[in-house]
Amino acid sequence: IEFSSGVSPSTITLSTATPPTTPSRFTLVDYGVCILLLVVSLAIGLFYARRGRGQDTVRQFLLADRSMGSLPVALSLLATFQSAVALLGVPGEIYRSGTEYWFLGCSYFLGLLVPAHIFIPIFYRLNISSAYEYLELRFTKVVRLCGTLTFIFQMVIYMGVVLYAPALALNAVTGFDLWGSVLALGIVCTVYTSLGGLKAVIWTDVFQTVVMLLGQLAVVIVGAVKVGGLRHVWDVAAQHGRISGIDLNPDPFVRHTFWSLSFGGVFMMLSLYGVNQAQVQRYLSSRSEKTAILSCYAVFPCQQVVLCVGCLIGLVMFVYDLDHPLAPEQAQVSSDQMVLYFVMEVLGELPGLPGLFVACLFSGSLSTISSAFNSLATVTIEDLIRPHFLSISEQRATLISKVLAVVYGLVCLGMAYISSLMGPVLQAAISIFGMVGGPLLGLFCLGIFFPCANSTGAVVGLLAGLIMAFWIGIGSMVSSMTSNTVLPPHNGTGFPSYRNTTDVTMTTMMPSAVFRPTGLQRFYSLSYLWYSAHNSTTVIVVGLLVSFLTGGTRGQPPNPQTIYPVLPRLFALLPISCRNRLPCRDYCQDLSYETDKIPEKISNGKLTGCGKEELVVIPEQGHIQEDHGHAFILQETSL
Repeated sequence: IEFSSGVSPSTITLSTATPPTTPSRFTLVDYGVCILLLVVSLAIGLFYARRGRGQDTVRQFLLADRSMGSLPVALSLLATFQSAVALLGVPGEIYRSGTEYWFLGCSYFLGLLVPAHIFIPIFYRLNISSAYEYLELRFTKVVRLCGTLTFIFQMVIYMGVVLYAPALALNAVTGFDLWGSVLALGIVCTVYTSLGGLKAVIWTDVFQTVVMLLGQLAVVIVGAVKVGGLRHVWDVAAQHGRISGIDLNPDPFVRHTFWSLSFGGVFMMLSLYGVNQAQVQRYLSSRSEKTAILSCYAVFPCQQVVLCVGCLIGLVMFVYDLDHPLAPEQAQVSSDQMVLYFVMEVLGELPGLPGLFVACLFSGSLSTISSAFNSLATVTIEDLIRPHFLSISEQRATLISKVLAVVYGLVCLGMAYISSLMGPVLQAAISIFGMVGGPLLGLFCLGIFFPCANSTGAVVGLLAGLIMAFWIGIGSMVSSMTSNTVLPPHNGTGFPSYRNTTDVTMTTMMPSAVFRPTGLQRFYSLSYLWYSAHNSTTVIVVGLLVSFLTGGTRGQPPNPQTIYPVLPRLFALLPISCRNRLPCRDYCQDLSYETDKIPEKISNGKLTGCGKEELVVIPEQGHIQEDHGHAFILQETSL
């Protein structure tokens, strides 16, 4: 998740070192603001727990009874992946490396358009609760189990880190009690998630999104006023080379370029907003498919606003640092701690505002881990328990879901404690999340876009993608930690950046040598923005190859509702004269029918004039399906 926000795990290792400076202290007003956030979040959970009493069903608890509107779902989608690490990471990235990262916003368009028109319609029409139910409908139970276990492993490892790491940085800079904040966040989140279900999680996300935005805006406004305004900030940043141009270098080993941010970022967005259970669950909670699609569209401007605000904080921080340089020992800490030093110095004179920013960070942590609890409870009950206990009642299943949310809350606190003992291994733990997202995306794409893929190819492809992901990811980290040189900056700025697994951990502000990797070292320096694309492609290529070698679907075409007909839809865009020359015209010809001509083609429940294959109409679903192989769907046909 953090990869999508410019946060690379290499920074986390540095965050574990407490700087030698005296931390700033909170006032009672600041503590009051933080406590108010926790109280309101808890109250929302208790409200929906009481309101839903007597209607306890799995559908209500896990899918909010499919009654949510587009705006709360959109804000919840936004909050889910805006963790505290991300809130600190983006300004730190801009401060160190300039505005090149801003071009990630270009990837949001396709990264949200594809889920809106491909993933959401398929998942919503299948009437599923877990994204991994799709894998059984498309392949087999074995594939579903593999996907579920991979997701659980990914989230369990990650959620403790996302709770502990920001609390550690906060403790180092502000003196805020480390385990007090960890326990408060973990307990409050567990209570409102287990009692209120997804509806409580979504509405607390809405509240927490507002808090996050207010906290960030406070930093931008107060900081800009102190340095002379935003125009002055932009001019000074441009003079010092912090306003980056468009870098069209196609080299995938360069950390940030226009191509890696705009196109590599698309695959990261797809892994987050297309197939991640936390997001799919929010789509499925919408009152209609149209509402779900609209919520996905609404995320786009929200993401752009959040990205812009984070980048502005980084620029204001850079200009402020020119006039008020940090102490030498502060300048050596990680970027997330440096952002906190800046915030405490700028807002420290205004009682309540430091507390507001800390509440902003708390909101980021709460929104992320509550989504993790809820999604983990969903996949556990739907994918691991109910398939083996078919006679379980709705009331008991709901009770088990609530207990699972509590169990995962305790697991999160346990993982936070383990994170405190991990030291340098903490970097690997947070990297695991980014490594697993790409292979899972590839698994779903293999099923949705390739009707010839079979279950054997899916399992082998997933394993190949995971092996490739861990090979590159761990190899990159080991290479970074064992190297004694520092790579030059990639974006034309004055400081080397260490916010990427392709860069080594920075121990000094001045580069000692220019190091150009070769061989495997070169392979390990692949930009983290291409990880999802590389790993998902590995799953698809290996999956298709194995499927071909094992006989494909062997005359048993997949459920047409689980397939998105890419080629027929592309061929339908061609002129009729061109389509008639295609060797596969019989396969895609019916897509050329105009809506008003379709009824004329129907005779006794069958379509005529469509080539050799006989087509039948499924009236109750309004789809058209082939009676023999090569199945595809003509979605929402009006007959």
